[in-house]
Order: sequence, then C-alpha cells, then structure tokens
Amino acid sequence: MTERTAGKWILPQPEGKEYVSVPQLSRTVPFGYKKDEENKGWLLPIPLELDALEEAKKYLKQYSYRQVAAWITTATGRQLSHAGLKNRIEHEQSNRRKSSTYRLLAQRYEEALRKAEEYEKRIGTEGSYFESNHFRDISSSFRTSDI
Repeated sequence: MTERTAGKWILPQPEGKEYVSVPQLSRTVPFGYKKDEENKGWLLPIPLELDALEEAKKYLKQYSYRQVAAWITTATGRQLSHAGLKNRIEHEQSNRRKSSTYRLLAQRYEEALRKAEEYEKRIGTEGSYFESNHFRDISSSFRTSDI
C-alpha cells in the first residue's frame, strides 16, 4: 500500500465583522459608538462594545436584562442600563423586520412590473407605459439603489 499525503491544508479563518461609521440621528450616542471628532454628525464604531453586544444577545436567552447589562458594563467598561439594553435590542429587531418587509415588497413590485410589461407586449398597446420616461426614471433609480 502506498502512503499518500494530503499536503498542507489551511482552514478558512473566521472573518471579523467589519463595522462602519453611521450618521448621528439623535442627541444620544448609542452603545457601541463614539462621536467622530473629525466629521461632525458621524459616529465611529467601537468593535469591543459591538462584539460584546452581539454576545449579550445570546445571553438574553438565559439571563435577565439586568444581569446581561451588568456583564456588558464589566466587560467593556462603558455603562449600559438594562432599559438601554432592552431598547437597543428592540430597535435592532424592529429595523430588521422593516428591512425584510421592504425587500419583500420590492421583489413583489418588480415581479408585478415584469408581468404588466409582458401583458402589454402581448396585447400590443401603443405608447406603452414601459416606454415612457417616467417608467425609465423609476426603473433606473430602483435598480441602482440598495434595498
């Protein structure tokens, strides 16, 4: 029997999350961000706090908001109340639901437009809506925007 070697394999390394700056929309600076001194109106991410917040979401299945908020405070050195933690988690969930709803609506509208265009081609409508400048403007802005 001949011995075969598999060579050296490098397992894929986990990629760290890349956090981006966000605009400041209210007076309050959310947990996990700090004011950008160079660009007024922008918030810089603090990876340690954002990673701790992701870990805290897992702990909320087993522990209370007060206990998890106390853990975050000791882990990061930045105070976060249980009410602040709850508001932050609920706000993220709300945004996630809105985002998925808008994506679903966009898919449905795109499908409806495609079906309407097929129908107009089938019946041979002169001066079709899909040949108008209005439709082209809407269509180009829809396809270039990130949803």
